[in-house]
Amino acid sequence: MSVKQEGSGRRSVQVELELPGTPEEVWQAIATGPGISSWFVPAQFEERDGKPVAMTLNFGPGMESRSVVTTWDPPRVFAKESDGWVPGSPPIATEWIVEARAGGVCVVRIVHSLFASTDEWDSQLEGASSGWSGFLATLRIYLTHFRGQRSAIVQLTAPATGTDADAWESLLASLGMKSVGVGQRWTAPAGVPASSGVLEYRTESPYDALLRLDQPGPGVAAVGAFAYPGGQTFVAVNFYLYGDPDAGTVAQVTSRWQAWMQERFPMPSEPSRSA
Repeated sequence: MSVKQEGSGRRSVQVELELPGTPEEVWQAIATGPGISSWFVPAQFEERDGKPVAMTLNFGPGMESRSVVTTWDPPRVFAKESDGWVPGSPPIATEWIVEARAGGVCVVRIVHSLFASTDEWDSQLEGASSGWSGFLATLRIYLTHFRGQRSAIVQLTAPATGTDADAWESLLASLGMKSVGVGQRWTAPAGVPASSGVLEYRTESPYDALLRLDQPGPGVAAVGAFAYPGGQTFVAVNFYLYGDPDAGTVAQVTSRWQAWMQERFPMPSEPSRSA
């Protein structure tokens, strides 16, 4: 995806998609804490005088991202600004624009932008857009099948050996998903916590797959593999459980899948140190 350059120094990339629902329903999903938490990561807004002024996203222990709300015009435009992803990079602005279309759908445009005099930070913009693909597919599943429902999120990651491609192959084989195509049903094989559903989405750039679940309950399972540049490779299995599941169900799903992840992808042993 190419970066658009303007004379003012603004550089931006844009993603556009069509989603089912009214502008109000789409807004609820993309611009409220419970809505965002139903397809992305746990989100919480800070308010002042009844109006959101900041938002915090929780990507995992010690991985929180806070941004300032710069535009709030429901149900049409929501914009925020946050620090760049690496020290010294310019702040990145993200704008969500909702436009109603005939037939009970909306077009949503997501624009990432920053101001810079060179292309030094263009890769950040391009990465921001490409990283949305799996989450936006989850958003579409949510609005199609679970619109308006709250989600309990289970986030599980584990280190893996080799490249992200190696980890992806290992994860798919362990889950019995290698030969499952989009639109086909999947049932967990022996040794995997009881689960079943339909494969709704799969891509290998990045390595992501989404299952619309009916067991352990209505929801979405997002599985993937990724590697930090020059660093550790990880596999991830995340669940969005809909229909207000009770705390016991969430705890049971978490413990069973944690045990499975630890068994299939154990923590790498530290090299022994000579005395």
